[in-house]
Amino acid sequence: MKNKISKYDFLVVGGGLIGALTAYALYKKKYKVLVIDKKNNIFNDKRTLAVNANSKDFLNNLGVWEHLKTKPQPINKIIIKDYINSSPLFFSNKDEPMGNIIFNHEMHEIVIKKLKNLKIIKTNIEINLDDLLPNKPLRIEKNNYLFKKIIISVGKNINLSSTQKRLIFDNDHSSYVGFFKHKYNHKNIAYEIFQKDGPLAVLPSPSISKKKSTFIYSTNKKISNLEINSIVRKNFKFSHGHLEFEKSIYKFPIVPHIKKYNKNFIYVGDTLRSIHPVAGQGWNLGVKDIQTLCKLAEQYSIESDYFNSIYYSRRIIESNIYFGFTSFINFLYENQSFINKRIVKVGYESLKNFKFIRELFIKQAMGRVSLID
Repeated sequence: MKNKISKYDFLVVGGGLIGALTAYALYKKKYKVLVIDKKNNIFNDKRTLAVNANSKDFLNNLGVWEHLKTKPQPINKIIIKDYINSSPLFFSNKDEPMGNIIFNHEMHEIVIKKLKNLKIIKTNIEINLDDLLPNKPLRIEKNNYLFKKIIISVGKNINLSSTQKRLIFDNDHSSYVGFFKHKYNHKNIAYEIFQKDGPLAVLPSPSISKKKSTFIYSTNKKISNLEINSIVRKNFKFSHGHLEFEKSIYKFPIVPHIKKYNKNFIYVGDTLRSIHPVAGQGWNLGVKDIQTLCKLAEQYSIESDYFNSIYYSRRIIESNIYFGFTSFINFLYENQSFINKRIVKVGYESLKNFKFIRELFIKQAMGRVSLID
């Protein structure tokens, strides 16, 4: 009995939101899954996230969306402004919201509770990734396990030496996230403002009064909390009225990367790639990772030698497109030359005047069309 080995299809290393959802989605597909996380209390992310229409469908199918306690705040309109063009861009969709804002920790708690009820998650487990291999016995809490596939979802705690940094456009940015209350109803409008020192996004935060919002300001400049509040107030005092900021502003380094292929691991979410938040699609790309993984598991044997490489080849194309797009956009706005401004104006006018480009942009933002189809 001491030498008994418990055999599983998948090991998921990392019990964050994407890792937990990956495990639960695979379990729903009848696979035997185990999740391990080095932490016990993993509900400390107070941020919100934008769930596009495709991700909402995914969460609905898993039976997660219906359990959200706080009513998700829909995004009915997106307004884009910049310092180069005189008029803003407006995007909306008449059939359904362009996205929904929810609290990260609230959905995370729901999924972790499901995993705990199924007894397929173990916390306070430290694993050396260098010693981790598929189909190699692994000892966890005095028990032996064997896993056919190993999924890594450890967020942004990555070893940069094992990643590929792409393009020359990336600078050392940091993202600052905070909340503020305001006098006027936000009317379910999301904003993206491209400034010289970095983009500022403001999203409607879940609240009954509709008088609370969250901001995400990204820059490579050294900046204080008071300066950030001043920037937000300057841009939104007319549309939102008097602003009252919460004391805590969370700072996150932006380290754009795309993970190199590793035949032993399947990377998902921020472990596979990290893109600048200007795209607003980082988390939704993680959901697409899960969807691709589940689809491949239906099409191919997970024991195939080519399973990992097929998964990687399908996800890396879209990752590179987003990575290149966000890097290029930031480069254009932060490096003010005649050519860069002209490129921005042409793109702006195309979105403004050509219906098919606008519709494609909206469908892509909602996750209703894939960039690699």
